[in-house]
Amino acid sequence: MSVVTNRFVLGSLLLLGVITTVLAQTETGGYYFGLKGGLTISDQQWSNFDRDPLLAPHVAGYIETLPEEGKFSLYAQLGYHVKGSSLLPRTFFNPNFNQFFRSTTQSFKFYNLSLVLAAKQRVSQRGRASLYYLFGPRLDYTLDTNLDIYTKFNEQNPQYAIYPFDDKQFIRDINYGFTAGGGLEFPFSEMIGMMLEFTVNPDFSIQYQQPPIPNVLDTYTNQTITIPERRIRNLTFEVTVGFRFLRRIEYID
Repeated sequence: MSVVTNRFVLGSLLLLGVITTVLAQTETGGYYFGLKGGLTISDQQWSNFDRDPLLAPHVAGYIETLPEEGKFSLYAQLGYHVKGSSLLPRTFFNPNFNQFFRSTTQSFKFYNLSLVLAAKQRVSQRGRASLYYLFGPRLDYTLDTNLDIYTKFNEQNPQYAIYPFDDKQFIRDINYGFTAGGGLEFPFSEMIGMMLEFTVNPDFSIQYQQPPIPNVLDTYTNQTITIPERRIRNLTFEVTVGFRFLRRIEYID
């Protein structure tokens, strides 16, 4: 990891530590914490290019205040998420060889660390389970990408540079967006439970932004061309399961 990455990770962990300490000092009698993970269905908006969804796992840890009057709570979540898109195999006709060929699956991945600060509202009870919705702002830091695997193709085929460039000046380290969704909580006992959750996570910022690149030599025609601007924005849908643990705090006068 770079120095900036380490600082972001340490800063996020410090923030979670501060929130944990604040929760422990409140008079609510404790807080919830837990781990959760699941499947991310990721899509990207590319300038004038259609892409297929990318399926990837995610994992996160969180802490949460005890619900006020059994309904409203606040929580903070820090997770690892793979965002991006893919190109599924397609059949093309090559006029130079007068034959068809089939492409392989290609993926474009951005490995992000996400910090979410959200509010949760419970709206109804289904037996022992609670139905809730949640919403809140999200801050992402891009740890790495897999764009380096397309560098050789872009260099050898500048006139067909259809892949994003592995260039730090085009990749946004910091992104921000919003998280909204809902789910069900299933208590096993007072201290332990599980949850099932669905969220949608649009980015407001641009993950990748490459301006037009002029004066690129077309090796087939020996003429210069301009590679058009490319802007990539993330959108993910996540299905998550997790465990909830209650830390009870007793105050003694």
